[in-house]
Amino acid sequence: MTDFMLSGRPDSDDPNEGGLLGNVANLPLSEPRIPEPESPEKGGPERRRYRTIWISDVHLGTKGCNAEMLIDFLDHTDSDVMYLVGDIIDGWRLKKKFYWPASHNDVVWRIMKRAKRGTKIVYIPGNHDEMFRQFTGLNFGGVEIRRAAFHDTADGRRLMVLHGDEFDAVMLSQRWLAFVGDWAYISVMKLNVLVNAFRKAMGKPYWSLSKAAKHKVKNAVQFISKYEEVVAKSAGERGVDGVVCGHIHTAEFREFEFGGKSVEYWNDGDWVEGCNALVEHLDGSMEILNWPEEMGRREDRAAAQQQPPMRAMEAA
Repeated sequence: MTDFMLSGRPDSDDPNEGGLLGNVANLPLSEPRIPEPESPEKGGPERRRYRTIWISDVHLGTKGCNAEMLIDFLDHTDSDVMYLVGDIIDGWRLKKKFYWPASHNDVVWRIMKRAKRGTKIVYIPGNHDEMFRQFTGLNFGGVEIRRAAFHDTADGRRLMVLHGDEFDAVMLSQRWLAFVGDWAYISVMKLNVLVNAFRKAMGKPYWSLSKAAKHKVKNAVQFISKYEEVVAKSAGERGVDGVVCGHIHTAEFREFEFGGKSVEYWNDGDWVEGCNALVEHLDGSMEILNWPEEMGRREDRAAAQQQPPMRAMEAA
């Protein structure tokens, strides 16, 4: 497993890169704290079977990462192919302060375990884990590292898959501003953790403070809409049927028309705010999953099964 986490290039002139990759190389990737459940055949929980799963923007190495929720997702799903669409590990934060709790180790362990079982894992680094882009084209522990990829669905559509920071005007023109924005975002996410700890103590479900704020701010809404249009247009220019990306932490499906052709835009969301994943069913149809809602429905079903029949209650 540690083969996946590499040290920096010997000839690198970037001291930050070497220090960061050195930290990543020394991550304590041991056996998981929370063991992976047994298979359904051995009495474990049912696992939904998909043809393909896309996840991105996990931001391992930050306190805002909802690692426990992602572990639950990984323990209840399976697929032939899994795309890790960038910002899986947050190099920006690890460079400033090392943070790696056991739950983050458990996420990496489960992903590597999938690769060992035969799942095709494609890792497309984003801007926060850009230190892995230097290994594009290589395969470590069954994980293929790509700059971008093309995916053919079961029903014949061709999709371009990439993180999406390539289309972020702020990242391209004013990188320093992106780092300032990252600092502000991390501050909000710390508050989000406190808010949800309080909600959990009160017996209330998960709720994203930053997601709610984002949808209230006009400029943020305009930026997201423009970003989606630019990404979809780029996919249309490349002659594909659609695009899958992450980066902006907003799970979404939209259809655009370019040159008389419909182009699909899919964003697989994140595991910091919304906790979403994009999945392809065996017939090629696609769906965005909101995992907090999925967990809530599962808990409701389990509670309903434990309740005695109404007649028995009346008889009592």
